[in-house]
Amino acid sequence: MTNIDDAPSVDELSATWSDIQEDDNAYRDDSYDREVRDCATRLAADPGAATAYVWTLGLTLMAPYAAWLPGEGVADAAREALRATDHALRDRPCDHATHPYRTHDAEEDDWRLPELLRLLADETAETAETAETSDWDEDRPRDEWLCPRNVAGYARIALDILDPGSVPDVPPRLPAEIRGDIESLSATLNLYPNGDPDDDLASQAWNLSLAADADRPGRLLVARAISWHVVSGMVRRKSVLDDLIEAVETTLPHYADATCAHERHPELEDSGPEAAETGLRLSSPAGREIYERDREDWGHPPLDELLCPAHLAEIARETLTTVREGRDKLFGDRPTGHLDAEYLRADGRLDIEKIVDRLDHKHWNEKHADDLGLWAARRYEGADARERVVLFITVHQTMKISYPGPPYAVTRGVLDMMRPLAAAPRPADCAHPDDHPATRYVDFRHGLPQVYAPDDFPATEHSRSLESWTCPRFTAILAQGCVSGLERLDETEGEGG
Repeated sequence: MTNIDDAPSVDELSATWSDIQEDDNAYRDDSYDREVRDCATRLAADPGAATAYVWTLGLTLMAPYAAWLPGEGVADAAREALRATDHALRDRPCDHATHPYRTHDAEEDDWRLPELLRLLADETAETAETAETSDWDEDRPRDEWLCPRNVAGYARIALDILDPGSVPDVPPRLPAEIRGDIESLSATLNLYPNGDPDDDLASQAWNLSLAADADRPGRLLVARAISWHVVSGMVRRKSVLDDLIEAVETTLPHYADATCAHERHPELEDSGPEAAETGLRLSSPAGREIYERDREDWGHPPLDELLCPAHLAEIARETLTTVREGRDKLFGDRPTGHLDAEYLRADGRLDIEKIVDRLDHKHWNEKHADDLGLWAARRYEGADARERVVLFITVHQTMKISYPGPPYAVTRGVLDMMRPLAAAPRPADCAHPDDHPATRYVDFRHGLPQVYAPDDFPATEHSRSLESWTCPRFTAILAQGCVSGLERLDETEGEGG
């Protein structure tokens, strides 16, 4: 089995191995296990053969699968073959000053290996008469790639994928779990989550709590990066905020008394996904090595400045302030008394035109919706009939405008008001002769001011009688719709609090 002639063509092998490389979710796949075993068996039979590069690069391509959850004995077979290859080839004599494996960048170069393998097997790829007719576009010549010492280097790269940090003299590589976290957290923070976004965020708090000393600074940067998202209203579980606060509180004492001689500290990224990726990269030894290797090219500050303990203390305190204040606003007792000055006139009556303007379902009214709705709900019980009409419609409409959705601190106050109205008896026949008010903004815009202050606002085609606006059937139908929507949110909101 040492001869490549009894195997599929290199083109076929390359395509098969590339499919395995690209399948991030595969585990205990019988067909994949067979491919890894066959490749390892062929390599182990003669690890010093001229064709060793084929099987070595094949195992490099399939190593991520073998490192995850392969069948029993699959990873061990790959390790044995790769170690034998490294032992057989690493000290072979050569005249090369360096080799391609030394500059292999996992994030930039892994995906190119299948095509490179095909070209290495094609002895004519580098011998075309002109660059225009040559398929070889590598910076390094083919003989360096085929050099036994380079093949040994790729054997060690594959071993490093199987067991991160287990071999020397290979370029740093982000661990698979870090790469997975970068992908999933980026998706969550960009609002297209791959799974449960709250679980994804909660795991970052746990990772900070459990981080080793060297990894803790990176994990703290991740906590800072997700803090803006968890207080945005997108997170429905209070326990996510509680866990993040606890994790940062546990972290702060490690840096609280730190001092430094730096005149200033580097400015941090203000994009959540980018800041989270930086933190995740810095939470592993390989990630920190990659950062230092590339930072000058990217214009990044030195790690001793970025991760200065005094700087980390500032970050921890700012993150705690952000999340504590956000938790109080989202889940605490939200004050609304100050809004009297905004929504009441000097004589104590509603500023009906301002209120109605803010019931228009436009993005610029989103920032007012939660507080205005809760203020109206709290005022409803003590209001007269005409004011109740305005307050009821205000609550109903603001819960629709709220984005990303009313937080727990708002929904519980609104539900206290709406549930009795939704449960009230509904007469079989309405007592008013005119139709119920339409629930379009154009009708609110003209109808609410007229029913609230008929002496100040003349009747229009949108006007309805007070009896129509206060009809128990009309009120119960709208209230039930509001309650149903809020209760769906309330199924998880406040959990853990």
